[in-house]
Amino acid sequence: MATNTGFDEETTRTAALWWTQLRDPEPSPDLLERWGAWMAADPSNAQTFAQLNALGVLAADASPSQRQQLIDEFAPRATKRPYRPLAAAAAVVGVALLGGWWMLRGGPDHSPLPQQYASAVAEDRAIQLPDGTAIELGAASSLTTRYAQNRRDIDLRAGEAFFTVTHDRERPFVVTAGPLHIEDLGTAFNVRRTGQRISVTVTEGRVRLSPANGAGDDTNLPSGRLDLVAGQRAEYDPVSGALSVSTIAPEHAATWRRHRLEFVDEPLSTVLADVNRYSRQPVQLADPRLGELRFTGTVNTTNIGRWVDALPHVFPVQVSAFADHVVLSGTGKH
Repeated sequence: MATNTGFDEETTRTAALWWTQLRDPEPSPDLLERWGAWMAADPSNAQTFAQLNALGVLAADASPSQRQQLIDEFAPRATKRPYRPLAAAAAVVGVALLGGWWMLRGGPDHSPLPQQYASAVAEDRAIQLPDGTAIELGAASSLTTRYAQNRRDIDLRAGEAFFTVTHDRERPFVVTAGPLHIEDLGTAFNVRRTGQRISVTVTEGRVRLSPANGAGDDTNLPSGRLDLVAGQRAEYDPVSGALSVSTIAPEHAATWRRHRLEFVDEPLSTVLADVNRYSRQPVQLADPRLGELRFTGTVNTTNIGRWVDALPHVFPVQVSAFADHVVLSGTGKH
């Protein structure tokens, strides 16, 4: 009876081809979309790709003699050993590595090149990372990924993202959002960044918060770190420097994925910044002091105009609509 090695020849060959194509530091959106569809089509696809990627990282960080040993092991010039699909895929990866990726890395003393992702206004984006981690990127958001052999770093530069992380104790997954580091401890979680105002919500597992490099003690984290579990939300207010923690029902976590933005006692300036990520007719404040007003409520991103029209019933403002933007000005009433 034949022994099942767990690897399918066609799957490993296809995974190796994807691996070589994705070495481009700026892969096209079409390539990423087709690769994501292939990864999602069968769980074994993602598993095989992750294993080949790990092999590539191992070879990239090896010494010249160790790389030659890998080539001799998996891709000898002549061999009478039985054909092994994983070995064949490893040979493809090894050739691609030595021919391309090693040069892109700039040698053993350089970190892997970062990958940048961004979404347009009013358009969310799905991202699948090489280790199987899935990211749902909210509208008008941007982040940068940097994967190394012993660490996975994400820099959320603006906007919002929901992370479903493939956990690996040997390779910590850390999201940096302004003054905070958010480390995965086996987790699905949401991060929203509006300037230096940060909100972290955990829907599964646990995350650990700590000050980002250079943030000092401004975040008021006890003992320099804070663990959040599923059903908890932490919000950092850059004005007061306070980090508050509250509980949240699962159905209210990351509601932007269902076209709803939910706010609890947040400055109107922050609310408008997040709303404008979904609006092709951005809302502006005629008087910056109006941004200090506090808002609690829900905004349907599919009908932002209705929400804007209702604001005079909540705040002492009047709405002036123009062709490409909306202006909120004060009424002088309090």
